[in-house]
Amino acid sequence: MEKRATEFYNILVPVSSNDTGEQAIRLACGLAKKGKSKICAVYVVTVSRALPVEAEIQSEIEKGEDILDYAEGVGEEQGWEIETDVLQAREVAPAIVDEAAERGADLILMGTTPKTRFGRFTVGNVVPYVLKNAPCRVILYQYASPPAELL
Repeated sequence: MEKRATEFYNILVPVSSNDTGEQAIRLACGLAKKGKSKICAVYVVTVSRALPVEAEIQSEIEKGEDILDYAEGVGEEQGWEIETDVLQAREVAPAIVDEAAERGADLILMGTTPKTRFGRFTVGNVVPYVLKNAPCRVILYQYASPPAELL
């Protein structure tokens, strides 16, 4: 079977909150090909260098599981079974890239929210690392910020 440039069969969606995760999962479901695609949502727990990387940080693991449960529910609403996984790593970005390579992902769909630092737009450190090192295509989905009058 020849794969078209716009068909994605193995989509990795890193999530960090219910709001951003919901939007990213909905978009992944829209991009996936019915009956042929797999969607995997991952939450990365950052483990301090003072602890072994396999140390169980129960509060963070539970937070990740709650977010992933929510992502599964969003997927079910869209008619998809979403595979989920809580990862533990020293840094988020390399964990995402490694997971994409390990799973043979052909798309990483990452959500980001507009941020400013020192008055300048920024996407932080994770997005640039993933864009530079990803073993597959990356779609960066920017969530709209609320209008200033609502803040």
